Formats: sequence, structure tokens, C-alpha cells
Amino acid sequence: MDNQARWLEVSLTVDGELAEAVADVLARYTTNGVVIESDVKFNDEEDEGTAYGPVRVFGYLAIDDQLETRRQQVEEGLWYLGRIQPLPPLSFKTIDDQDWMAAWKQHYHPIPIGKKLLVLPAWLEDTYPERVVIKIDPSMAFGTGTHPTTQLCLELLETYTPAGQPVIDVGCGSGILSIAARKLGASHALAVDIDSQAARSTAENAETNAIDGIEMGVGSVTEVKAGQFSLTAAPLVLANILAPIIIRLLDDGLADLVAPGGVIIFSGVLDRQADDVLAAAARRGLKELERRQINDWVAMACRKA
Repeated sequence: MDNQARWLEVSLTVDGELAEAVADVLARYTTNGVVIESDVKFNDEEDEGTAYGPVRVFGYLAIDDQLETRRQQVEEGLWYLGRIQPLPPLSFKTIDDQDWMAAWKQHYHPIPIGKKLLVLPAWLEDTYPERVVIKIDPSMAFGTGTHPTTQLCLELLETYTPAGQPVIDVGCGSGILSIAARKLGASHALAVDIDSQAARSTAENAETNAIDGIEMGVGSVTEVKAGQFSLTAAPLVLANILAPIIIRLLDDGLADLVAPGGVIIFSGVLDRQADDVLAAAARRGLKELERRQINDWVAMACRKA
């Protein structure tokens, strides 16, 4: 093998039903986890993406004196799985160490946002003294600063973050908005999400940014209103989700989380959905203050009377 090669990519393409079982076998022997890759289609405006068609499952074996042993273990594990349901042959490809790292990181660069903020991949050094830097690990997904919905929300945060007062972030994802709010002067941020992984990602990203004062929790509007966390309302509420979910959460009492005279920022809204969101907000005493747009995506700030 080429002396520059440091990794052996092990992959095979199967149907969706087998992907999890194959990934389980590969994960026992590969380094840094397994990737399940498929095409994605969007069934409706509320769908964040549904996988379809054949699925490619792959991982990496370190090229060292244990390589042949691990390769044989992978082949044996998949052979036994193949007795239950036939599998295609494994594919192997050597990957240079530098290329392997670059393949994951090459698409991530510093992103200046608004007048003050900059989203920085976590592995890069902070050399931007003129900006408020938010370090995010893109491998955690859930909002890395690359999508227009997150960028629009961050822009509005520059204007509406209440200095010395708390913020509630509903559907916090990676925690990027809560971290930004704290760095922009909010006293405390309650970051909630229905996905427990989001709470873990928020905690890890907060640690990367050396930021405290962020309270993570699993839940949504109902749990916040019920007093399960330290806040039941705040001068600023963030809802970077999807328009149909925002409308549904307004029915659940999302507007109740906004303190009188406070502001809520809606993002994750397509331009053709904006009027529906604003109509639902208006029925609950919220009046539009400002709207920003990137391509088809819109974010809006509304004030509570």
C-alpha cells in the first residue's frame, strides 16, 4: 500500500432496511463512527428530509499492524449477517490522511454575519478580534450557521438581544442562537429541544465557547409553560424551526413565553409562508417589527403588546 495512505475506507450499498444492521457491524471495528449516506426527498413543507433509495454505509479502518485483523473481523461479521439476507460485496479504498480530514472540513469556513458576529468552525483559531465569534462543531448538525434560517436569526439577534436579561430558545438545535445571545449580552439562556441530542450538542458547543449561563432541557412550549425550567417567560424568545411547526406551537401557547413588551424572532419560514405565520402571531397579540430575507427564507421579529 502507498505509505501516504493512513485509512482504508470500507463501504457497501444496501437497501434502507439493512443499513442499521450493517452500520452496527462496521461500528465495532471502524474508527470515528460510521456514516449512512442516502439521497433525500422532501415530502412537504414540514418535512426536514426523508431518505430514499439505496443507502451507502461506510467507515474507516486505520492502516496499521492491526489492519488485516480488523478487516477480517468486518468481513466475518458481514458474512454472518449475509446468511440472514444477502449482501453485496464490500468495497475498499485507501485514503490519504490529509485527504480524509480535508474531505470533512473543506466545506466549512468562517462566516461573518451581520455587523458583529462570526461563526467559526471549532477547529480554527479565533483571529477575529473585531467580531463576536461563535465556535460551532459542524459535525453536530442542528444549526451550524451555514443555513440562511440560522444566519437571519443571528442578524436579528444583534438588534433584539436584551442586555442583562434572559432569552428562551425553543428548538435550540446546536445551541448556536443561545450561545450568540449570551455573547451579545443576555444574562441567561434557556435552550430547549424535543431531541435529547440537541441538549448534548448545546452543552458541548457552550463548553467550546467557554460560555456559561445556558440552561439545557428536553421539551418545548408545554414544558416551559408548566414551569419545568427556570424560566416561564422572557423578553426575547427564539423560534428557528419550520413555519407549520411555529403555527402549531403558537396554538400551544408559544406567545405566552414572550414577556409583555418583549420580542419573538421567527425563522425557518419560506417567503410564501410568512403571511400565515404573521396571521397566527397577530391572533395572539404579536405585531411584526422587522423582516429579513435570504433567497426564499424569511425571518421576522414581532413584539408583544
